[in-house]
Amino acid sequence: MKTRVVSTGTKGGYVEEAVRWLTKGEVVALPTETVYGLAADALNPVACARIFEAKGRPLYNPLIVHLPTADWLTSLCTFPQFAQRLVEAFWPGPLTLVLPRTSMVPDIVTAGQDTVAVRISAHPVFQEIVQRLERPLAAPSANRFGRISPTRAVHVLSELNGRIPLVVDGGPCLHGIESTIVSLQEDRLFLHRNGPITREELEIFSPVEDPLGKVMTPGSLKSHYAPKTPCQFWDGAPPPSGIRTGLLAWQASGEDFTVVVHLSHRRDLREAAAKLFVSLRKLDAYGVELILVERLPKQEGLGAAIMERLTKATLASRKYFFSYG
Repeated sequence: MKTRVVSTGTKGGYVEEAVRWLTKGEVVALPTETVYGLAADALNPVACARIFEAKGRPLYNPLIVHLPTADWLTSLCTFPQFAQRLVEAFWPGPLTLVLPRTSMVPDIVTAGQDTVAVRISAHPVFQEIVQRLERPLAAPSANRFGRISPTRAVHVLSELNGRIPLVVDGGPCLHGIESTIVSLQEDRLFLHRNGPITREELEIFSPVEDPLGKVMTPGSLKSHYAPKTPCQFWDGAPPPSGIRTGLLAWQASGEDFTVVVHLSHRRDLREAAAKLFVSLRKLDAYGVELILVERLPKQEGLGAAIMERLTKATLASRKYFFSYG
């Protein structure tokens, strides 16, 4: 893939080009007031899987959803009255709110959690594109996972050249650090990540506390991957007799199992990533007593990310271990 860089300082229809790629389910690097974001249609699970693939981002790390307007809040999350005060004070701007999600938000966006992180970017280029698209955009930083966040288009190109189709060059970012992240529980405010909106600014509205034991930031809980049903990797042996057993399959037919859910009949890693959480939920819903998971043969890229997620799911189920085979 050839990555094209288009500047907002020249005529050339950068908005139309970005929207065209986003509508096709591709990812586009866009400037925000914090850092450059790697954007995709937040309501398209396969498009969001491309974010994880391009970044090499683990699937347990949820995405922030950037809204076209605040009118989207009631569609995507439960919105308490207290949050309205923060929205009026800080949006558009670098404050991310973690709120209870609705079923409209794909599982891959939230890493299977019950909350979604939302904000409205103040950058005029980002605003123009997301409002023209008329759909929310998932947009983590536009860099490879674990590396320094990009604040200029050239940084994005150095990280993702050949991995994404388009970078919109809007010049250097205003803040240069990621957004502040807070969660709300009733009238209590918890600060999960410091950012351009300071603790002191937030304390004008409410006392600010450190997160409690249940931390809603990415990758902090072993069990947030785990289904309710005990789950372990499958060694290829027949399923245990006398136990209703489901199989999360990659290529096996699973003829001897009570129920089989395939991550992707085409063995497409993007599709598998997009379906991972919903597939485990389906197996949970079937009422089986044990879920066995077929390992993916490809242990790199999205395959490694999927296996990381599944490994955490099986580790969280160790106390329910079944001996079989």
